[in-house]
Amino acid sequence: MKTFLHVGCGPKHKDQTTRGFNSPDWAELRLDIDESVKPDVVGTMTDMSSVKTGSVEGLFSSHNIEHLYPHEVPQALAEFKRVLSPDGFVVITCPDLQSVCALVAEDKLTEPAYTSPAGPIAPLDILFGHRPPMARGNLYMAHRCGFTQKVLTSTLQAAGFTTVAAKRRGHPYYDLWALGTSSALPEAELRELALAHFQ
Repeated sequence: MKTFLHVGCGPKHKDQTTRGFNSPDWAELRLDIDESVKPDVVGTMTDMSSVKTGSVEGLFSSHNIEHLYPHEVPQALAEFKRVLSPDGFVVITCPDLQSVCALVAEDKLTEPAYTSPAGPIAPLDILFGHRPPMARGNLYMAHRCGFTQKVLTSTLQAAGFTTVAAKRRGHPYYDLWALGTSSALPEAELRELALAHFQ
């Protein structure tokens, strides 16, 4: 059985990752900075030293990378790459600043862009972090950087991911999905992986 590292899992488990990971073929290893969500490993994206080098075949990071400062992103991606096996891959999702900023350009900064299970989400929340949890003291929710599809793709390539595929989703998602592989992958195999893991 293959193992994937669920980075910044929060309270979520395997069934809330991707169709590809949510299968009997994959075992989940949960990592989070917050001990209260009972992760298998307590750690941060920039220091995953508790996870052995080359020990996982996959890595899933949903809406975490934007919580880093820009200078920390290469360090986190280096950690992602370190823990992956030679034929491993990452799946990363994060807000899409291009589609969010289109709403800002229409002067809709504080108007709801969509409604989530946590309530209405405005461009302000997508850009800087969800305000209600931060108001209650959970400053882990703050956003410190951001990406467009072009920037996320080039950032993964600069981090040494050999093959990268990415897509952006506008309303009502306003997010990016990217997949990066440790070793070169033929286009047909990359497409198959993306179909299994992209929403």
